[in-house]
Formats: sequence, structure tokens, C-alpha cells
Amino acid sequence: MKPFLILQLRPETDAADGEFAAILDKCALPAARVHRIRLDCEDLPAGIDVTAYSGVIVGGGPGCVSDAPGKKSPQDARIEAQILGLMPQITAIDHPFMGCCYGLGILAAHLGGEVSKARYGEPVGPVACALTEAGTRDPLTAGLPPVFDAFVGHKEAVQALPAGCVHLVRSSPCPFQMIRHGRNVYATQFHPEADAHDFEARIRIYRNHGYFPPDQADALIALCHAAEVNVPGEILRRFAARYG
Repeated sequence: MKPFLILQLRPETDAADGEFAAILDKCALPAARVHRIRLDCEDLPAGIDVTAYSGVIVGGGPGCVSDAPGKKSPQDARIEAQILGLMPQITAIDHPFMGCCYGLGILAAHLGGEVSKARYGEPVGPVACALTEAGTRDPLTAGLPPVFDAFVGHKEAVQALPAGCVHLVRSSPCPFQMIRHGRNVYATQFHPEADAHDFEARIRIYRNHGYFPPDQADALIALCHAAEVNVPGEILRRFAARYG
């Protein structure tokens, strides 16, 4: 069996390790079935061939695709360039891909879509998501509850459906919560890997990163634990099962 490639963008080790554990858990994958690369620590291997992997999963991160080049740190710019450099290969052959949060911005930017802070940013916490008509038929979302809660927190968002994409999940604050390009390239704005404990850890880690007023951290943590968020993880499980 080919491994899955997991690309991570978070420069905070505790956040990266927590996200990695959450992805393995929701995908029901042992660590031996994945190749993990933390792009803050290393570059993609030269000449990497995505067909050596069952699929590619990209995690979230504090960077913003829409930030002007001069506002990106050298590390954020390098990480973004690495992933964008991989996208032509993925979309050209329709290779299985799951972009989580930041990964949606990367996919949309690669496809020429608008990613910006103009509209649809969402505060940290749970949000009600709904399947579209296409979402009721897609292999990763068919049969899920028509409305379910997911965890979000992002400053930028896709402003319009990129060309060649299918709209699968929406929410009132942010229309484009999940899309598909081709048959096998997926991305979500919400965090399919995260449960309340994962989001509590991230709230504590990123409390001074501008996502929310720092004095609201405890209230946001309580809000996350009060929510029932269990459907998004099924999407990741189906992705791993379908392509693994």
C-alpha cells in the first residue's frame, strides 16, 4: 500500500504535533502509513512524484494566501511557494488531495480563484454547515446529516467558486465550506480533523495571533466544548478509506 503524504504548515511544534495526531485519528491511519513533512522545517523532496502516495493531505496554518508578498514572513512565503508548486501536478492528473482550511485557499489560488479578506472570514468556534445538492451525492459527503457543526477560524476565504469546481458544503457566514475539483481533489474551509480538545489547544496557542481578543479565550474554549462536532471527521475517514 502506498502511504499518504501529510504536509504541515504550522511553525508551532505543539500545534503541528496536535494536528498530526488529529489527522491520523480521524483518518484511522497508523503513523507507518503516512509520510509527514513539516514544511516549516524542511522543503519538499526535489522531483517529488505525488503518484508515489495514495493521497495528499494539507493541514492548516496561521499564514494567509491573500497577504501581500511584503507582509508574509520569509517562512510563510517559502511554505506557500512549496505547496503551490505541487498543485499543478495534483490537478493535472486529478490526484487525491484534501486541503484543510489553508489548503482550500491554496487550491483556489492555484485555480485562479479569488481568496481575500473582503468577506466570509469567521471567528473561532463551531458553525452550522449544510450540504449542497451536489454534496448529497459526493462519495465523501453523501449520507451525512444535511446540517452539521464544524470548527472554523479564518481571516480569509474563497470569494467565489473557482472554475471547474463543485460546491459541496456551505454555511451562512461563509458560503464555500467544501469544494471539489475534478473527481478527487477536495478542500474544506472548516477543520475536518479537529474536535473540541484540538480547538482548545489551538485557542491557547494562537490566542495572540489576531483571530480573537485574547481575553475571550476561555469563553471560546467553553463554546467549543459545548458544541457537538463529530461529522467532519467522517469526511477525513472516508477520504483515507476511499483512496488508501
